[in-house]
Amino acid sequence: MIYALSTTELNELPELKDAVHRLRHDIFVDEMGWEDLRTSEGFETDQFDHEEAVHHLCMRNGRLAGYQRMLPTTRPHLLTDVLCDLCEGESPRGKNVWELTRYAVAPAYRDGRRGVSTVGSELIAGFVEWGLSSGVDQVIIEFEPMWVLRALQLSFLARPLGYQRTYGRQQVVATLLTFNEQTLEVVRNRRNHHAPVITQGGWDLLACRQAS
Repeated sequence: MIYALSTTELNELPELKDAVHRLRHDIFVDEMGWEDLRTSEGFETDQFDHEEAVHHLCMRNGRLAGYQRMLPTTRPHLLTDVLCDLCEGESPRGKNVWELTRYAVAPAYRDGRRGVSTVGSELIAGFVEWGLSSGVDQVIIEFEPMWVLRALQLSFLARPLGYQRTYGRQQVVATLLTFNEQTLEVVRNRRNHHAPVITQGGWDLLACRQAS
């Protein structure tokens, strides 16, 4: 199950908030080598954890198994203010265009083949499902070039926005993904799971933590 939380809702769950920022530091700093993000506390935060961000938390038995953050492009975001060298020309903007950032799967939950775990595929289904219910049909995502082909295989229309660059120990390319109901159906078929995965709001999540 994926919980879609506002920053305010996440702040009301301090244990989970700490888990989110610790996971982000573990993946993006320790694993991927983005040293500019390193902190002595082992928590990764940035200026985009603002009130309009939407946090997707994938939970397994009361534990944080995966995470991604959605940012509106109608205000400054990662591609426009930090990774601007990844975009040639004008960056896509609009109420229907959001940026997917900080996609992370905890090491203990990296099962599956071809580099896509069940948690990872649930996160993919989650942002498509969330987008279609929120008037969003395009996301900007900065990921490894091999994911462009994987996105096409999942029925996304994938358009690179610039040249690949090296960040830490990764090659990264900014890509605009367009999706629709067909995309969601293909993703669900690949997962062999057709039930919705997104839950809005944090109070059910708080109950989940208290019961675990």
